[in-house]
Amino acid sequence: QLQLVESGGGLVQPGGSLRLSCAASGFTLDYYSMAWFRQAPGKEREGVSCISSSGGSVNYADSVKGRFTISRDNAKSMVYLQMNSLKPEDTGVYYCAADKWNYCSGFSGYVFLPADFGSWGQGTQVTVSS
Repeated sequence: QLQLVESGGGLVQPGGSLRLSCAASGFTLDYYSMAWFRQAPGKEREGVSCISSSGGSVNYADSVKGRFTISRDNAKSMVYLQMNSLKPEDTGVYYCAADKWNYCSGFSGYVFLPADFGSWGQGTQVTVSS
């Protein structure tokens, strides 16, 4: 059974950093595109970053470009999101998602949606506040 478990969230001051981790089990991560989404209170879930199955292609929301870095270690069945220079508007629940049929394109303007991903973790809270 495919399972995704996020960790690493917490409370951080503006300008600080956090590293989120997503542990995958029950499937071979090598064949899946992975993504991070987030959802702030009262807002729709939005894509933050995605990475192709090989890790050769990545994409970021404009709001996090230059601050966040997605990576994966297929041998360890792990996906990471390094978040630097955090802002209050980065606050929300962060979800890890996986899909075998979705391809994460690195082209500018590529949009990845929650509906593109079939498997989800339970989420981890990130709060950026002074």
